[in-house]
Amino acid sequence: MTGTLDAVLSPRNRELLGLVPSALLVTAGFTAIFIQAENNSPRASTNLTLNHASSVSLAYGALFLGLCLVAHLVIRFALPNADPYLFPLVAVLSSVGIVMVYRIDPVLARQQAQWMVIGLILFAATILALRRHGVGVLERYRYTIAAGGIGMTILPRLPGIGEQVNGAYLDIHVGRVSFQPAELAKIAIVIFLASYLRDNRQILVTAGRRLLGLTIPPMKQFGPMLIVWGAAMGTLLLTRELGTSLMFYGAFLALLYVATGRFSFPLIGLVLFALGAWFVVGHVGHVHARFLAWEHPLDPALYRSPGGSYQLAQALFAQADGGLLGTGFDQSLLTYPVELANHEVVRRSILPVPESDMIYAVIVNELGLIGAAALLLVYLLLVARGLKTAVLARDSFSKLLATGLSFVVAMQVFVIVGGVTRVIPLTGVTLPFVAYGGSSVVMNFVLVALLLVVSDRARRPYSRPERL
Repeated sequence: MTGTLDAVLSPRNRELLGLVPSALLVTAGFTAIFIQAENNSPRASTNLTLNHASSVSLAYGALFLGLCLVAHLVIRFALPNADPYLFPLVAVLSSVGIVMVYRIDPVLARQQAQWMVIGLILFAATILALRRHGVGVLERYRYTIAAGGIGMTILPRLPGIGEQVNGAYLDIHVGRVSFQPAELAKIAIVIFLASYLRDNRQILVTAGRRLLGLTIPPMKQFGPMLIVWGAAMGTLLLTRELGTSLMFYGAFLALLYVATGRFSFPLIGLVLFALGAWFVVGHVGHVHARFLAWEHPLDPALYRSPGGSYQLAQALFAQADGGLLGTGFDQSLLTYPVELANHEVVRRSILPVPESDMIYAVIVNELGLIGAAALLLVYLLLVARGLKTAVLARDSFSKLLATGLSFVVAMQVFVIVGGVTRVIPLTGVTLPFVAYGGSSVVMNFVLVALLLVVSDRARRPYSRPERL
């Protein structure tokens, strides 16, 4: 009886069962969207509305579940011991994202679905490539990976393929395809930091000098890591992608503390960050404007000025309007009609960039504080499973890599949610798996694949060598 129960509740069967809620969310979400849209049409009858909404929504839900099942089969046969909850949590976030983006703009949702397919292909490719030797093979190419990641972050500043949007250089454009190189860089830098700290953490702990009660790490070992990390931060500041810079800095301090166990190292880092933030706010116009908008979002002068506080203020209004339970799904007023001088009617945005930067404000408005808290709880569980993977990992590099990747996700959620809720100045980081953004979706699937590879090797049963 016990053996049968263990077989039914095996890790892979638990993972399979965990995919059902994501498919139900897709089906329920699209049903609500179609019913609302067809109810607004005076020609639609109630029976036709329900029948059409049910059939199309079931088709979308089945298609989403089919994609997840393919990824599940890859995990089942390539990583049989991997964490059973990581991928279902990602599927839930992806289902919320595809429904919310479709509710905002169906065209963008189709593009998001295409990027999700590409992300799942790279997800499977990463698992199949690393399933035999694990993530340890990445250590051999740490400097190449770091150089590639840093080089990618410079591309948006190159003429012809990069352009400035809202004061920052984020995307590169090749034909009709756009990509954010910082999404690739975040994984590359974490791989380098995990590998370098794995080799030098003992020296950093034992050879440091004491100054004013704090341990100062030796520059001979600390210097190369600072150079690579500083180059990444410098290129991100060059492109004015401050949200990603903050995300990198948080992951860097977290890895440094986990590797050395010295609280003084991240404490020194926080002091340096405060000094750097003070200097950047006072000397970089784009950052200074963001800081003023954060301080005074309702100032009439800032509210009306281009690039001022309009976006942040509207996000705060939207969240306040949602209240505890929300206004109802598909009820946010995102645009309003304006008649031009030539009597042409156009629609102006009430909440700028709702599919990307402001999607959390839309969620709070429609689903209320309870819906937003549920979404953040899913993120919390995802980060917790990543850190559990780090605890179970059997080698130092895997521990540090899983820790760094988990903190990258946590910092990314904190930066965008904190910006929208006015905890910190607003930046252009996307909400992982939920907000519209092809490069973010693709690279976050690769990130989860790396966590699954680490968890598979960490959860394998110990095997004693046979005696001759």
